[in-house]
Amino acid sequence: MRISLRSFAALLLASLLPFGSAAAQKPDPDDAQPALAFARAQHLLHGINTSMWFAQANDYSTQRLQTFTTADDIALIAKMGFDHCRLSIDAGPLVAWQYAGKETPFMTELDRVVKTMLDNHLSVIIDIHPSSEYKAQLFQGSSGVSNFVALWRALAAHYASTDPEHVFFEIMNEPEQNDPYRWLGIQASVVDAIRQAAPHNTIIASGAHWSSLPDLLVLEPLPDPNIIYTFHDYEPFPFTHQGATWTSPEVRPERAIPYPSTPDNIAPRLDEEPNLSGQFFLDTYGEDRWDDARIENSIEFAAKWSTLHHVPVYCGEFGVLRNYAPPSDRAQWLHDMRVALENNHIGWAMWDYQGGFSVVVKQNGTTTPDQDVLTALGLHMPQ
Repeated sequence: MRISLRSFAALLLASLLPFGSAAAQKPDPDDAQPALAFARAQHLLHGINTSMWFAQANDYSTQRLQTFTTADDIALIAKMGFDHCRLSIDAGPLVAWQYAGKETPFMTELDRVVKTMLDNHLSVIIDIHPSSEYKAQLFQGSSGVSNFVALWRALAAHYASTDPEHVFFEIMNEPEQNDPYRWLGIQASVVDAIRQAAPHNTIIASGAHWSSLPDLLVLEPLPDPNIIYTFHDYEPFPFTHQGATWTSPEVRPERAIPYPSTPDNIAPRLDEEPNLSGQFFLDTYGEDRWDDARIENSIEFAAKWSTLHHVPVYCGEFGVLRNYAPPSDRAQWLHDMRVALENNHIGWAMWDYQGGFSVVVKQNGTTTPDQDVLTALGLHMPQ
């Protein structure tokens, strides 16, 4: 028998029970099958992340919000064949709006963009994409959780009048929670708050930590049938993040790391790593022989989890940093990942539109789609 979502949320947050008790109660496949969530997932088949815009930026002025990504960019996204945008939104400006008690310039621009995307026949994921500092407020105690739940209640109410067929609510990007049981309770409370304010929209939930595939595989679904479960996949990391400066130090000195990987084609690159730890990191990538079959094998586990729990699964991020990856290898990895996801009936959103992992290049006022990337994604150059 299904317990109510509110009771479920209260029980988890009150005691943070281990799996095997309340947290382990699965949606009953014979009771309210999540047919609506599966149907709505068909609007999220091939998407793009619109990043570094309403989140991950130091400047949220109206001028930048109107010019960084424009109405022409949104129209181009639709013309390239994407069917949805995952719109990342910083929590800070949302909190400022929540407590202002009135419209703010940030929210005015956000509403304009959501409408423009919908007008271009693009579905929209409203993704709260906060800083690590904001996420840390949820690690312990109850005040940070209460504030986050209240924020979602306000945001869901704000967008409750939009078309629930095409506006999705993603609870949080990569929550960085080390306690998956606590994160499950937090998500249950957020779902309850959203349901009170916007009962018809489909919600997107994730595993703890970095919302990786392993995080998904240990996640217990929530007792609400209208939820899609997301994961991010950037494996193999030595290839997808070569040259990145903000993450594992082993990837920073990497240049021209090939894909697919073999021990022989990685061996000449080992000297780029300044220490044995880095060399081991890169050598392991070669020994693991990453190719299309290896990617397919890992994505099959997401499909198995979906089948096991009778819930839809979605890949909200995957991509390759373009700065140092060989372009043809980058396109090959994107192709192999896209094909593996589609073979397993999993919708996706590439990271990202115009950032470091981009599908377009903006230069001197001209926006140029990357034809090789679009071909890899099964999409097309616009007319």
